[in-house]
Amino acid sequence: MRGLFIGRFQPYHLGHHEVVKKILKEVDELIIGIGSAQESHTLENPFTAGERIMMISRAIEELKTRKRVYIVPLEDIYRNSLWVAHICSMTPHFDIVYTNNPLVYRLFTEANFRVVKTGLVNRHEYHGTEIRKKMLEGDDWERFVPRSVAEVIKEIKGIERLREIAGKDF
Repeated sequence: MRGLFIGRFQPYHLGHHEVVKKILKEVDELIIGIGSAQESHTLENPFTAGERIMMISRAIEELKTRKRVYIVPLEDIYRNSLWVAHICSMTPHFDIVYTNNPLVYRLFTEANFRVVKTGLVNRHEYHGTEIRKKMLEGDDWERFVPRSVAEVIKEIKGIERLREIAGKDF
């Protein structure tokens, strides 16, 4: 069985990592869809799709799983009635969708997919908006992401980019 898990992953954090670990116990293969793949260099979406692929692939390597994981960038189409078909056209076939997003849940349910709510893992700590805010303010953000993700963010000078976008000194 192959599952699909979609997120923006701005950045990929330990909450995502826990959900992925749980999903990998339930499926043979996993497709991780990088939503809003066309977005980057903004406060809400500072990282490119390619950078997010690096973050996720390196974090998955840390899990040492033997299961196949596909990472697929998914651009927005801004037409909810066509969105599920768009996702299906951009990914390998999947049998089950994992999400905690109410709209994603609704759209895939209406398209007759089996959809499972993932639940949130420590949402007050593992939240992309809060992690990006900590990056901007110079607070400890690294403890909220897998080690390999912190390394990628440093490698691509992600903090500097975020601060430049926000117009803050660093």
